[in-house]
Amino acid sequence: MASITKLPSGAYRVQIRRKGRYASETFLRRDDAHRWARQAETRVDQGLAPNTSSIARVQTFGDLINLHIADMCEVGKSPRRSKAATLAALKRDLGNEKIGQLDRQMLIEYGRKRADQGAGPVTLGIDIGVIKMILTHAAAVHGLETSPEPVDLARVALKRLGLIGKGIERDRRPSHAELKRLFDCFDANERLTLPMTRLVQFAIATAMRLDEICRVKWADLDVDRHMLFIKDRKDPRNKSGNDQRIPLFAATGFDAWALVMAQAKQSGRVKGPIFPYNSRSVGTAFRRACTEADIKDLHFHDLRHEATSRLFEMGLAIEQVALVTGHKDWKMLRRYTHIRPETLHQIIAVRAPNPLRNFAAE
Repeated sequence: MASITKLPSGAYRVQIRRKGRYASETFLRRDDAHRWARQAETRVDQGLAPNTSSIARVQTFGDLINLHIADMCEVGKSPRRSKAATLAALKRDLGNEKIGQLDRQMLIEYGRKRADQGAGPVTLGIDIGVIKMILTHAAAVHGLETSPEPVDLARVALKRLGLIGKGIERDRRPSHAELKRLFDCFDANERLTLPMTRLVQFAIATAMRLDEICRVKWADLDVDRHMLFIKDRKDPRNKSGNDQRIPLFAATGFDAWALVMAQAKQSGRVKGPIFPYNSRSVGTAFRRACTEADIKDLHFHDLRHEATSRLFEMGLAIEQVALVTGHKDWKMLRRYTHIRPETLHQIIAVRAPNPLRNFAAE
C-alpha cells in the first residue's frame, strides 16, 4: 500500500512497498502523487520497475516528443533541421492530445487534415513514421504503455485512401535557354549581392546540394589535387560521418575549379566557408529569378539532377558518377538521372568507329 506524506515545502512524497520492492518519488500536486502510486503498484504487480516521477508525469503526445528529444540529445544525436521541423509540426498539431486518445481514427483524421493542407504522400508518410518512432521509443526505452498498432492501422487506411505513397519522381531539367535567362536575370539585378550565377554553375558542375555548397570551407579544399572534402553528406541510412572527396573538374559544361578560384578572387579571402551565404537566401533568390524569367516548376535541387544527367551523358560509368554525387547504389542514383535521348548520338560518335568512314577509305 502506498503512503503519501505532505512535506514542509508543500510537496508530496510517495512511498510504496510492494512484493519486496521499495520506491519513492516527490510531486508538487497530490493528484500526481496518487496517479504515480497507482501506476507504480501496477508495474510492480507486473514484475516491472516503477517509472521515475518525470516519466510518470508524461501525459500527452507532446510530452513524449519532449522525452524523445531529450533522450536523443543526451546521447549526442539531437534532431537535425528536417527532423526537428517534423517534430515541431507534430507537437503543434497533436501535442495536446492525451496519449491514450491517440487512436487509429484520430491519426486518420490527422492524415486527412495534413493532405488538405497540401502535404504530399511522401511527407505524410514521414509524419506517420515519426509518430510511430516516438511511441516505440517511449515503450522500448522507458517502458511506457504505448502501442504502435494504431499507427500501423492508420498507415494502412491512409495508404488505401491514396494519402500515403511513393513520391512522383521529378525529371525536370533546365534547358540551355532557361539557364541563359536565369544568368541574365541574376547579372541584371544590381541589388543582388549573392553571386547567383556562380552558385548555379557550381551546383551543376559538382552535383552538390545547396546546403553542402554553403557549408564547405576553404580548409576542405585540396589545392594540389583539385579535390573538395564534403563532410556528413546526406544519406538516408547514415546521418553523420558520411564524408566524401569529390573532384573539381569541368565535366558538365562548367569548370568547378575555375568557379572556386573566381570566388576566391572576388571574396579576397581563403578562410571560413567558400560560399559564405545562407542557403535559404540563395533558395529565395533562385525562386525569384525563376519567376522574373518566366521559368516554370524549376527548383534549385533540380540542378543536382541536371549535373548527374550530364555526367552520364558524357559517358561516365555508374560507379564514376557515384564518386561525384555520393550515391551508394544505382536505385538512388537512377532517380537523379534523366538522360536526353539525343545525347546518345554524341556518346556513340566518340566511342564507336564510323563504318561509313572505313568504307570510304576502302
